[in-house]
Amino acid sequence: MPKARRLPQRTCLGCREIHGKRELWRIVRTAQGEVVFDPSGKLAGRGAYVCPKEECVREALRGKRLEKALRGDLPEGAAQRLLAELASRLSGGA
Repeated sequence: MPKARRLPQRTCLGCREIHGKRELWRIVRTAQGEVVFDPSGKLAGRGAYVCPKEECVREALRGKRLEKALRGDLPEGAAQRLLAELASRLSGGA
């Protein structure tokens, strides 16, 4: 009997809960230094994961957890862009 395939799990930077990789949103620092949401989960760069909840994204930004996970400072205005994109995704814009 074949083994059941394991599903990858990741920890949310905001609430610190473990979820399946596909349940979380990936945030990536690209080689150019941009910090963006990665809906496909396949962009090249250093990635971090957060729950699709505003509280988790805000907590990750407030506690500098995101900067630590991405191994670098956030570029100017990146936090505001992430929060704006989050709001549009939660309202069904993307």
